[in-house]
Amino acid sequence: MKLTDSQLVILSAAAKRDDGAILPLLKSVKLNKGAVTLVLKSLLKHKLVTERDAAPGDEAWREQRDGRRCTLAITNAGLKALGVEAAPESKATQTKPESVQRKADVKTTAAVAKNPLRAPKRKGTKLSLLIDLMKRKGGATIEEAAKATGWQHHSVRGAISGALKKKRGLEVTSTSVEGRGRVYRIPAQA
Repeated sequence: MKLTDSQLVILSAAAKRDDGAILPLLKSVKLNKGAVTLVLKSLLKHKLVTERDAAPGDEAWREQRDGRRCTLAITNAGLKALGVEAAPESKATQTKPESVQRKADVKTTAAVAKNPLRAPKRKGTKLSLLIDLMKRKGGATIEEAAKATGWQHHSVRGAISGALKKKRGLEVTSTSVEGRGRVYRIPAQA
């Protein structure tokens, strides 16, 4: 991943702190609150920073439902992205808040453990309806899926490429059928 200037400044500042804390940001980071949130979420997504329980007096990144506060800290991967060698007893932390760890433990059921991308679908949702439409022998066109779900065409295409292909790892095929247009199918799994 190529780091942006803002990401480099944020990670560099954290690498210099004894506790590896991301917050508070340096005053030289001239981003509005929304942009800061996007930058920090991107760093979390790429595992360059991690959440940890905030100590009293630490600036919080977010507050959990149970009232506990979380802050962010640079990880060993974040240090490596900067070209800094992480010592075994590094200032970077790899621990997650307890509630985040509990959620992760709950998600590791036998079905998901085999293939985490094929999480069970919830019944009665528009996404499950889209999956059912695409598993039919005749598949579904974007128009048919939009009509059935009430979504706009671009939302159906986004759900196919994002939720189904990328997040769930489902194989989605598309073929052009005369008289119908492009038809999307999820082949029967072996």
